[in-house]
Amino acid sequence: MIQGRVLVLICVLILAVSASVSETIRQIPLMEVGSLWVKAVETLASRLLTAVTTVPDMTDPLTYAKLAVLAGVLYGVWAVFFRPLNRVRKLGDIGYIPEGAYSTKETASMVQKRRKVGKIPPPYPNGWFGIMESFLLKKGEAKTVSMLGQNLAVFRDETGTAHVLDAYCPHMGANLAVGGRVLDGCIECPFHAWRFRGVDGKCVSIPYTEKIPDVARVKSWPVCERSGWIFMWHHAEGADPTWEIPRLEEVDSGAWVYRGRTEHHINAHIEEIPENGADVVHLGHVHGPIMTAGVNLHNMWDKWWSFAKHHWTANWQQCPEPDGHVGALKLTHNISVFGITIPMMNLQVSARQIGPALVYLEFKSFFGSGVFIQTVTPLEPLLQKVVHNIYVTSWMPTCIAKFYMVGEAIQVERDVMIWNNKQYEARPMFVKSKEDSLIAKHRRWYSQFYPAKEKNESIFQKDTLEF
Repeated sequence: MIQGRVLVLICVLILAVSASVSETIRQIPLMEVGSLWVKAVETLASRLLTAVTTVPDMTDPLTYAKLAVLAGVLYGVWAVFFRPLNRVRKLGDIGYIPEGAYSTKETASMVQKRRKVGKIPPPYPNGWFGIMESFLLKKGEAKTVSMLGQNLAVFRDETGTAHVLDAYCPHMGANLAVGGRVLDGCIECPFHAWRFRGVDGKCVSIPYTEKIPDVARVKSWPVCERSGWIFMWHHAEGADPTWEIPRLEEVDSGAWVYRGRTEHHINAHIEEIPENGADVVHLGHVHGPIMTAGVNLHNMWDKWWSFAKHHWTANWQQCPEPDGHVGALKLTHNISVFGITIPMMNLQVSARQIGPALVYLEFKSFFGSGVFIQTVTPLEPLLQKVVHNIYVTSWMPTCIAKFYMVGEAIQVERDVMIWNNKQYEARPMFVKSKEDSLIAKHRRWYSQFYPAKEKNESIFQKDTLEF
């Protein structure tokens, strides 16, 4: 109530001052009004110049307060316009609506315990999976990683080559990456100094014996480094890689530069995330409201945001052999405000879903071109780490690239609220339509990445839909 009265008083004062000033200005000839504006600008410039060139009084505490404020402002400007984005949302930060007196994180914990999972396919498909971004692993560094039901030791040797081994030493079970040293292309166990070669996992040195058993080795995983990422090949039957990850020439050559990342932890089966690429109907419903309406599905339909809207068109299809492991998505996007399309916000997207867990979304815009690189990494059967990196043409301002990145993140976070609270439908009740047929086709395409003996045969309910 008090705040309301203060606000009213301030408004009255502003109106009174405005009326007084307006009356004064009306009594001044037009040429003199122009002179007043010129004089005001000159005075402001003079004061700024004096502030910059005058040596501050370092004995005055107020000087330090001013410098601190200036430093904060300069840092904020640098962060917005030059620093790459790093937006991280962990499980429980988003995607849940608090119930009663419970916090979001408490609600997330309850939903995870009581939610019906559904009849899910195998949680770890076959293919290439992103372990981490390349810049996170320096030469001579080792890190422990848990993913795909495995505990791994990831290290980069002195030549810059990345290696992935099973984490536990066969001698007495120490984790090689927790305290282990990287030496001569090997990782040394922190417990008894056994050394294991990165290329094949074979033990090449035991300090207290000259005879090394042939069985003294740990599993070495196929590794590929592409487009700023370290990837690992996983196959349930232990088969070698059957396809390669394509290069992004613009990223490798430096024509497109790194401008940031987002990371989301999602409580869902891995298939549900890339499946969105073929679900064209959800684009208009979930991603139609303008991004400033936020990520809460309950609030984004507020009438105050109805003046603007996202518009999408999309088409997904499987690529012919020998690229049958690739799905192609063509997407267009624009924004209308009061029914008027804003050309500067148009996007033309050509996306490639490469295997079960990697997507290249190349785009063209008013400000230049670039790519979103999306990786999906199963940390647990129903816990996915989804990372987006953005690379853009070097002349695109960082703030514009970050705007695209934040816009992408907001749209993803709307999906997260659905993924975190749904069950997997092994037999979805599709209707006879082009839209549902695309989802069914995507499921059949995605099923190739599951182990043959474990494939889920119920891709869709054939008795309710024929294609």
